[in-house]
Amino acid sequence: MVTHAARPGRKGGRAHARPRSLTPYAVAVPLALGIIYGFFAAFIRRDGGPSTGGQVVLGLVSGAAVAALCFALGRIQRTLPHGLRALAYGALTACAIGFLVSLTDTGVLRSTVLGLVVGVGVFLTTFYLFYSRER
Repeated sequence: MVTHAARPGRKGGRAHARPRSLTPYAVAVPLALGIIYGFFAAFIRRDGGPSTGGQVVLGLVSGAAVAALCFALGRIQRTLPHGLRALAYGALTACAIGFLVSLTDTGVLRSTVLGLVVGVGVFLTTFYLFYSRER
């Protein structure tokens, strides 16, 4: 009679999940995106004149917000299904682009439409990427 040996180190038939550690890229990519976004937001608001404290604060706050949201999305993205993950990337991009366009004083409708168009494009692209690379 053939019997199977129990695997050592496993309790109850399930392996314990290891906590995910932070890689340098997991911190560097959102940080770089936040810095670039903050500089661009301050540059748009500058409008050719001298820099002011309000523009610097706008750049710091908007860059920190984008960096924090990108970091949070990067940490939870593996737990989301493909459609919801693509929707999260699309929504983050739509809000970021819509805010940048609103800084140009062109109007709410234009910033909303442009943000939605870019967000839908990012959603479709990321959904295709996630769905086609499904294991």
